Amino acid sequence: MQPKARIHADPVLCDQFDRIPDSLVLVIFNKLADVRSLGRCSAVSRRFCSLVPLVHDVCVKIDRVVTIDGEADDSLNLSSIKPRSLFAHLVKLMSFAILKPFHQLWNSNGMNKPLLPQVSHHSPARVLRSFTHVRNLKIELPAGDVGTDDGILLKWRAEFGSTLQSCVILGGTKVDQRLNSSPREPTAAIEDNGSIPDSFYTDGGLKLRVVWTISSLIAASTRHHLLRPVIEDHPTIKSLVLTDADGQGTLSMGAEQLKEFRENPVAKSAASNRTQVPASNMKLWYAPFLKLPEGMGIQGATLVAISPSEEAGNITKSLSKKETETFVSGVFDEPLKAAVKALVKRKTYLLEMNGF
Repeated sequence: MQPKARIHADPVLCDQFDRIPDSLVLVIFNKLADVRSLGRCSAVSRRFCSLVPLVHDVCVKIDRVVTIDGEADDSLNLSSIKPRSLFAHLVKLMSFAILKPFHQLWNSNGMNKPLLPQVSHHSPARVLRSFTHVRNLKIELPAGDVGTDDGILLKWRAEFGSTLQSCVILGGTKVDQRLNSSPREPTAAIEDNGSIPDSFYTDGGLKLRVVWTISSLIAASTRHHLLRPVIEDHPTIKSLVLTDADGQGTLSMGAEQLKEFRENPVAKSAASNRTQVPASNMKLWYAPFLKLPEGMGIQGATLVAISPSEEAGNITKSLSKKETETFVSGVFDEPLKAAVKALVKRKTYLLEMNGF
């Protein structure tokens, strides 16, 4: 009978990952960013569980909508929600799926106590309470907030401190992605003389742009209001972006804006469901038709730049034409950036808006 061979553990083959310093592991986790993936990493070992809360870059993707009774509703599409009921639906946004990886985690001290409470639904603010060193935070909603008809282009980007600092909105009544295959351009492109036609005021064109503007501002101010607990709980945050999977709207706050938010009281609207939008001045540019690179065309192209009227650095009054062009052209990426550059070269229309 032959003796059984003994297997000796080779120290070179044992847990080589343990030899990687914590600082390098954190670099990897920061590149990962996604909170669900970080949750799975926390389940690997006590070491990972102790390092994950120290990451600087975190991305929270909200992919479920929770109704009032707590039932998950995957069929609900936020793009169909009217602006008037926007907050009522946004406030229901909870992400229980993003927290699943954390549910079975235990404290690193070995005690039989969950790292996070065993509840089925959590808001982003509650999810992020486990992260103590967040500097750059991105939150992504499952869909855009403003409902639009098929074929309509609507994009907005807003910057906030304790209140609105600036907002740029780009819209169009129709987008043609295959312009090169069309036998001819729309008649509007030939009749365009550089000014807004009279029909714009009589056929509902102006009213539609007002709806776009108000709806986008309501969406932005609602998002800003919902971020308050996150900002209060994480004084380490230096950069905050709240966007959506559709790419419709983006709210951003930098280090100085976050500091101003923490130092100054936030003015709520009359309904207390969002941050109050201050009285603002607006610049509007319009083109019946824009032909863009890569065979793209936009009908009824409209650009609106908004900033509070009481701000000393009001972009609609203090900036020169060139400075305004530089400001708004840096908001969107191509091919929309080309649309912005083309629009700001056209005639400018000034408007005023009361706070709401």
